[in-house]
Amino acid sequence: MKTRIISGLIMAPLLIVLYLGGWFLWAAALLIAIMGLQEFYKGWANLDVHPSKEIGYVLTVLLFVTAIPYGMRESAVPQFYENMMVMCIWVFLAVAAGMIYGWKIDRRGPYDAVATVTGLVYIPFFTYHMVLIDMTEYSLFIWIVVIAAFGSDICAYFTGYFLGKHKMAPNLSPKKTIEGAVGGLAGSSLLAWLFGVIFMKDMAVVCLLLGLFGGAAGMAGDLTASMFKRKMGIKDYGTLIPGHGGIMDRFDSVIFVAPVVYYAICALTGILNI
Repeated sequence: MKTRIISGLIMAPLLIVLYLGGWFLWAAALLIAIMGLQEFYKGWANLDVHPSKEIGYVLTVLLFVTAIPYGMRESAVPQFYENMMVMCIWVFLAVAAGMIYGWKIDRRGPYDAVATVTGLVYIPFFTYHMVLIDMTEYSLFIWIVVIAAFGSDICAYFTGYFLGKHKMAPNLSPKKTIEGAVGGLAGSSLLAWLFGVIFMKDMAVVCLLLGLFGGAAGMAGDLTASMFKRKMGIKDYGTLIPGHGGIMDRFDSVIFVAPVVYYAICALTGILNI
């Protein structure tokens, strides 16, 4: 527990990036995407699966570069349609490139192609939604992403530590309990609501709901990362952060929450009903 707390304090300065937003957040998200993808692809080696790092890195940078022409405008409506078109094209390119990579069946297997595509959609694509949130008029919701992800994780950890009795997913994460999950969701909802009361009074209830659903998404992200680790036969994705492992060990929940919050913003602004 002590190591986790110390590591958490070491990561605290990263909150400055959220405060600055704009290109600082863009650069941080790109770095997380690239490093997370590298860790994810490296893990497949234990299963004799070899995704294409070259395709992964090129398409990751390409995705983030698409945000440059828009700058950091705060106009959600036109951005939604423009971004959806760009992202649909990017997803097509990612899937097509990954499939083409698997054509050389004498040197590669279908798992190499599938792992390449899975990594691209799972990590860079999900992470890119942090940039999309920051480009909207509701850019403050980027804080909800972090609050829901880290808040649910921290509250679940301590609730499970003191009250946990019933295992939630013993095959994926033996230490996680149902009591911890309930405490995590309650904690992320409360923290998100308090953030709304202080900084977005008119959206306090919305913040509470995003804390709830975002917290659930964060747990799903954590379990998904654990699923891959179990099959890959690794304990952590990396050793970058003491007590936490690699980038994916710490941001696995964040990248799952970001899309939930972004599409909630789209719904709130009426975009999906036009």
